[in-house]
Amino acid sequence: MASKVTAFVLATALSSGIIAAAPASAQDHAEMQDALAEMRAQMAAMAARIDALEGELADAEAQAAAASAAAQSASQSAAAATLSASEANAKAEANAASAPSIAFKGAPEIKGAGGWSFKPRGRLQFDAGFTDAPDSTGAEDGFGNEVRRARLGVSGDIPGGFGYKFEVDVAGSDLTVTDAIISYETGDATFKVGQFNTYQSLEELTSSLHTSFIERAAFTDAFGFERRVGVGAEFSGDVVRLQAGVFTDNMDDLSNQNWGADARIVANPSLGDSTIHLGASVHYADLESGETVRYRQRPLVHFTSERFINTGNLDAGSEFGFGLEGAVISGPFHAVAEGFWQEVNRPTGFDDPTFFGGYVEAGYFLTKGDTRGYKGGKFDRTKPENPVGEGGIGSVQLNLRYDHLDLTDSGVIGGSQDGFFVSLVWKPTDYTMLLANYGKLDYTNAVFPTATGDTSYSVDSFGLRAQIDF
Repeated sequence: MASKVTAFVLATALSSGIIAAAPASAQDHAEMQDALAEMRAQMAAMAARIDALEGELADAEAQAAAASAAAQSASQSAAAATLSASEANAKAEANAASAPSIAFKGAPEIKGAGGWSFKPRGRLQFDAGFTDAPDSTGAEDGFGNEVRRARLGVSGDIPGGFGYKFEVDVAGSDLTVTDAIISYETGDATFKVGQFNTYQSLEELTSSLHTSFIERAAFTDAFGFERRVGVGAEFSGDVVRLQAGVFTDNMDDLSNQNWGADARIVANPSLGDSTIHLGASVHYADLESGETVRYRQRPLVHFTSERFINTGNLDAGSEFGFGLEGAVISGPFHAVAEGFWQEVNRPTGFDDPTFFGGYVEAGYFLTKGDTRGYKGGKFDRTKPENPVGEGGIGSVQLNLRYDHLDLTDSGVIGGSQDGFFVSLVWKPTDYTMLLANYGKLDYTNAVFPTATGDTSYSVDSFGLRAQIDF
C-alpha cells in the first residue's frame, strides 16, 4: 500500500510542474499554487491516515494470531482433560469391580474379585412340649424342653472352583462338629471331602431348617443316618442327579475300622408347573470285628430320652440298606412318601433280620402364593410371599403324616411304632419359624410293659419349636 501512495504523490508533483510551466497570468498562477498546496495537504493527511490504518491492520492480525494460538491451546487442554476424565472413570469402574460386594442373605455375604466369598452361618432351635405314656410303664414323661440345635459356622468359595463349609453345634453344652467340608466344582460335577451327610433319604438330606415336622421320619434316626467322614461326588444333569461316596464314621467315633459306601439317584421329570421328585438310594456298611448295632427311636420329639421301641445291641458284621423316595410340589400342595429297608448281617447261627421304616405325608399352605421350596434333590427354604414387615402375615402351612417303623424280624423283637402326626408351621419371614406338632403313637411289642404286662398301647406327644437362622 505504501508504494501506491508514493506513486500517487509523484504523479501529483509532476502535474504541478507541468502546470507551473504553462504561461498564465499572475493571478491564475497564485490561485493554482494555493490549490496545489491544499491538494498536497490533503494528500499528506491521506497518506498519514493510510499509515495509521496499516498499523491497525497489523495489530489486528497479531491479535487474531494470538487468539488462534490461545484457542488451539484451549482445545488441546480440553482434549487432555476429557482423556483424563475417561481414564479416571475407567479406573473408578475397575476399582468398583474389584472391590468386595456385600449381599444380605440372613447374614452378610461378602464376595471379592477372583471368586472369593465368605458368609457366617448359624441356627438356633428351641423345643418344648410334653409326652404322655401310660403311668404303669414307668417311662418318664411330662414336660420337656431343650436347645435342639445351636450352630455357628462359615461357608464360602475360593478361586479355582473350590469351596468350604464348617459348622459346630454347642447344644447341650457339648461342642460337636457337624459339617466340615472342602469342595471342588467343575462343570456339572462337585467333589467333596470331609464330614457331611451320606447320600441317604430325601428326609435325611433336607436341612432341619426346612423339615415340615419337629423331627425327621423315625427310620432316619433309628437306622443311624448321620454325618460321616469321607469323600463324595455329585453329578447333576437337567433331569438326573447322581450322588455317591465312601465313608468311615462320624468324627466323634473315630478312629475305628468301620467303612461304608452310599449312593443315591434322583430324577426330576417335568410335569407342567409341578415339581416331581423320584429317588432311590443304597447303603452298605462294613463293621469291624466285635462291633454291635442298635436300632431304637423316640416318640416324635427329641427332648425325651425314652425309646419305646428298641432292638438292643445286636452283633453285626455289616449293614445293607435300600430306599425309595417320591414327592410332588404343586403350588400350595405337596405330598411325599419314602420307604427304607435295613438288613443286618449277623454272625453265623443267627438269621439276618430286615427292618423297615417309611412315611406318607401331605401338606397345604393356607396363605396365598406360598409353596414349599425345593433345590438340588431335596426340600429347601420356604420364602413367604407376604412376610411380616412387608404388610403380610408370612406363610402358614398345615401338614399330616403317617409314620411307620418296624424293628421286629427274624427273632429280633424290637417293637413297632405307628405315628399319626399333624403340624402347623408359621414362617413370619424367610429366616424365622414357629412350629407346633402333635403325634399319637401306637406301639406293638413296646419295651416298657404296663403293670398288667401289656406292650401294646399309645403315647401322646406334643412339641413346639421356635427357630431362627442366618
